[in-house]
Amino acid sequence: MDNFIDLSHDIINNMPVHPYDDPVKLYQDKFLDKDKYNNFKLEIGMHAGTHIDTPMHLTNKITYINEIPLDNFMGNGCLLDVRGQNVITYKEKYADMVLENDVVILYTGWYEKFGAKEYFSEHPVVNKELAEFFIQRKIKILGLDLPSPDQYPFDIHKMLFHNDILIIENLTNLSKLISAKKFEIMSFPLKIRSEASMVRVVARVK
Repeated sequence: MDNFIDLSHDIINNMPVHPYDDPVKLYQDKFLDKDKYNNFKLEIGMHAGTHIDTPMHLTNKITYINEIPLDNFMGNGCLLDVRGQNVITYKEKYADMVLENDVVILYTGWYEKFGAKEYFSEHPVVNKELAEFFIQRKIKILGLDLPSPDQYPFDIHKMLFHNDILIIENLTNLSKLISAKKFEIMSFPLKIRSEASMVRVVARVK
């Protein structure tokens, strides 16, 4: 039987967000005893919590996330254990691990700092050599337990986007994938006219 692992952070009121972003507001505005039904309202940026970025985020490609084929948001997973690296670099063993159309997940362990002050400002980054390798391998998605694969001016973002590689940021629970020999990643966004979307990322371990 397949085992499903949730790799997404909970969406809650005033959850940790990038300093560029506005606070998340999630609140109940209707109550069963008074209004005869319960209802909640959510005010949130598309880059809060676990989310997926498309090329439109930082390039002049004008394709909204709701226009991207669903197949682009799922694929065979490949976990790279890169814990302890402040700059995440290419290793020769990756040549035998990463295949075309893979969803590559970088496990840094940084998700354990989610909510801490340094989470958004001091995180590890991906170097250009590794990004070039992902481009050459034609991976489908790069996922990370980080708020970003790089810092301003976001050159790694742009390199990947120019090659139609999507980016999932702020993953969690990646330690649960360490022992998985084979897994699939599903990361379907909202059907929303935007350049990014909150997403519930699930690994199906086979």
